[in-house]
Amino acid sequence: MLAREVHDPGVGFVTITRVLVTPDLQQARVYYTALGDEKARRASDRALGRAAPFLRRQLGSRLRLKRAPEIEFLYDESIAGQDRIERILDEIRAADHPADAGDASAGTTTTHAETDDDQS
Repeated sequence: MLAREVHDPGVGFVTITRVLVTPDLQQARVYYTALGDEKARRASDRALGRAAPFLRRQLGSRLRLKRAPEIEFLYDESIAGQDRIERILDEIRAADHPADAGDASAGTTTTHAETDDDQS
């Protein structure tokens, strides 16, 4: 619905990562990520804020609820945190195994395997 019916170009490339709805169905927190830099993220945030009333009306009519939940869009920081952790782990792996990164070490390993096979 977001991609097909919201015609605000400011929304950009947005991915909904999760939605938390209160037990009484009065509020929905929609977590999202946006492709692009910080400026694009802010533009998407403003556009989603503008689209929230429209989306609330659409949800209310499609779900046939007595009262549609208020929609709050929140940028999902957990994805950025996961990316940062992954980069740190990659740096640690690269520091622990500097010889594995080069092509020369792969050739040496193959040579040892060929030597072992020849002696059998």
